[in-house]
Amino acid sequence: MKALIVDALASGKGTRKTTRDVIGAGPRTVAGVLEAHGHETKIAPVELYLGGRRGEAEYDALLVSGMTSDLQAIQRTVKKWRRSSGGPVLLGGPAASEPERVLSKTGADLAIVGESEDTLAELLSIGLDALDGRGFEDIRGVAYRMRDGVRVNPLRPVQGRDIFERYRPSTRRIKDYPLHYAARVYVEAVRGCSNYHRARLGPLGDACTYCERCTTAGLEERYDCPVGIPPGCGYCSVPSLYGPPKSRPAKTVLDEARRLLDLGVRRIVLSAPGLLDYGRDLLVEPEPLTDPRSPEPNYEALEELLAGLSALPRVAEGEASVMAENIKAALVTERAADLLGVYLRGTPINLGFETGSEAHSAALGRPDTPSETLTALRRLKKVGLKPYVYFIHGLPGQSEENVSETVRTIHEAVRLGSERVILYRFTSLPMSAFAGCPSGPPAARDPLSRRIWEAAREANRGRKEAMVGQRLRVVVAEPYDRDRRYMVAYPLRHGPVVLLEGAEGREGEILDVTVADVASDRMVRAR
Repeated sequence: MKALIVDALASGKGTRKTTRDVIGAGPRTVAGVLEAHGHETKIAPVELYLGGRRGEAEYDALLVSGMTSDLQAIQRTVKKWRRSSGGPVLLGGPAASEPERVLSKTGADLAIVGESEDTLAELLSIGLDALDGRGFEDIRGVAYRMRDGVRVNPLRPVQGRDIFERYRPSTRRIKDYPLHYAARVYVEAVRGCSNYHRARLGPLGDACTYCERCTTAGLEERYDCPVGIPPGCGYCSVPSLYGPPKSRPAKTVLDEARRLLDLGVRRIVLSAPGLLDYGRDLLVEPEPLTDPRSPEPNYEALEELLAGLSALPRVAEGEASVMAENIKAALVTERAADLLGVYLRGTPINLGFETGSEAHSAALGRPDTPSETLTALRRLKKVGLKPYVYFIHGLPGQSEENVSETVRTIHEAVRLGSERVILYRFTSLPMSAFAGCPSGPPAARDPLSRRIWEAAREANRGRKEAMVGQRLRVVVAEPYDRDRRYMVAYPLRHGPVVLLEGAEGREGEILDVTVADVASDRMVRAR
């Protein structure tokens, strides 16, 4: 079989605007499973698939990976496929956590809910041509269309760490992405989240009896809630979909990173809901890691991973970078900060606040408090990292009081050295505690959300202006579509989009540049 995998992640209606330099780990993971079973694969970024000539006849099946916000892109992809092919269409990624809706809206045949490796392997064993659903009824973790509607099977149990050894993400398919040489390429280090606290807001959170089982009981007991509130922060579905953390062995991460670098990748990001969870699962096994605060980080495992990545020749020579993304503030001990500073100095690291209110934070099911996050920010800044901070507007429970606290916290985070404020609008996600809540309104329509938006915009503009005169090492990516005088470049260690004049034809080159001025709250111009 020859399968086409369309990467629609973060594409909305079918075009990536703010995430053009991001290549997620999911589509390559799916390709790895197919390749392990002897099938040919090709990955197509959704823009290239939708804008390209019809080549569906070359392929026997279509697999699409997307998020809930990418429904229109998925619809357009399936529609284009159906014009020329009768082959099966499978959906995966976060969008599949709402299987009845996504299958009904897109006309796809089947969705894989949650982790994909074992489920896809089982589907391959019976053949994807069983479009009438026969043989699918005993496969856990799938939903499929029948003539009388959509059938949703029970979820598959959380997969073990052995899955990471059995199926390796495809590295050769990275060449299918035209911007792979300049993009942030995500390499999975940890899957799943240790925050098994529960939200005390929203339709499900309102049922909370405050038994504190999820915050003080043993690891096994925290796994289930007596009143059925999904685990984790109320706005997040990661624990429901992927379970407690499991860490990939350092040698498999290193092997994948080495292969990607050999294929021209310059910027690697360690993918994890919380990188400081890496190896913590080994400290508590065979129990599940359902406590986001204890034990402390597994310093030895973390150092083995980071030291190995830093020693890779292209990284050691400064021709490529390794970055992390998210960490939990409660785990940023002095020792953890020092360790990250040794190996990730000069790179961004993301801390979640979401709200600046201590009471609102606890009600959301957060694993740490805003004051702890400020302490973590100070520690990370001290050792030479560039902290970015997350906030969300439009959350359930948003009020005049906690918005004022959030605005103050944004200002304090910037004063302590936050390099960027990343602001999201609350989106209701299936399989989260807030699944029954309406998504937040745009900031332009809600006075409280607008106050948070304005504070974040002011903070980011000020940080960009402080960059004028700084030296950056960047990778030249592509022409800027809004002004062809400029080339788009990305900082090797991440940062704002850089516009360069006079760099035509230098795609893939690493250049040292000086920031000249601020182009917008997302971009700077450099020479």
